[in-house]
Amino acid sequence: MEAVGGATVQINTRGACHLEAHMVRDALAELDLESVNLLFIENIGNLVCPASWDLGEDTRVVVIGTSEGDDKPAKYPQMFTLARAVVINKLDLLPHVNFDLAKVKRQVLAINPDMRIFEISCRTGEGLDEWCEWLLTEVTHTLEPAQAHGYKKIAYG
Repeated sequence: MEAVGGATVQINTRGACHLEAHMVRDALAELDLESVNLLFIENIGNLVCPASWDLGEDTRVVVIGTSEGDDKPAKYPQMFTLARAVVINKLDLLPHVNFDLAKVKRQVLAINPDMRIFEISCRTGEGLDEWCEWLLTEVTHTLEPAQAHGYKKIAYG
């Protein structure tokens, strides 16, 4: 994020397997929130612990990579139940890894029929325009003027 001019704050979990809301709150004190329109909270660990903790986010997104295997929706259904979107990254690796894209999409939609699924490759740029358009829509159409601090918080794991 810093490489493109965004501010970042690293949160030390002190050995915990996930972030907690108070950690995020404390980190927010290090940012100039007047200049923030979109705040990403990147959780840590596997997809079990982060699913159980509300960080105060407005939107939850699950990010998975094709190199991690196609078992994530079946293995971590709670995370996919709570999310509004899933980003499947590293599409450029599909010819080289054991990842059934159609199976993953079926599993995701069986868990959460309203889930937005974005297929992207950060390496080639495939799908990034659609993902970025969705993010802009999330910020401009769901941000209420009376919302505290005037920014949209998106948590992903």
